[in-house]
Amino acid sequence: MKIERFNGTGRMSQVVKYGDMLFLSGLTAGAAGEDVKAQTAAVLARIEEILGQHGSDKEHILSATIYLKDIGDFAEMNSVWDPWVAKGNEPARACVEAALAAPTIKVEISIVATVKE
Repeated sequence: MKIERFNGTGRMSQVVKYGDMLFLSGLTAGAAGEDVKAQTAAVLARIEEILGQHGSDKEHILSATIYLKDIGDFAEMNSVWDPWVAKGNEPARACVEAALAAPTIKVEISIVATVKE
């Protein structure tokens, strides 16, 4: 199978497509503010946009890894995540506390999904 890489920066790709699988790198909110809810909503919107560009959607997410700067923000992040998840298509998920790349980043999410059939 062919491996396709998209939006590479020289050291990583934002998306890797292998067969009908999509691997999205850790996505952050950019300038969405400092509130974990706003950052989570912005990241989820980016995920939907990127999946759509590559023939998928949130109903086809298989796995998500969520990195929180402060695990104390778990409930606030989840209050945005839970209503966003496609009912009946809940992905496998891990959520961990991690030191993130910049002090303003509170949440980062990476995704594994399939393309629509």
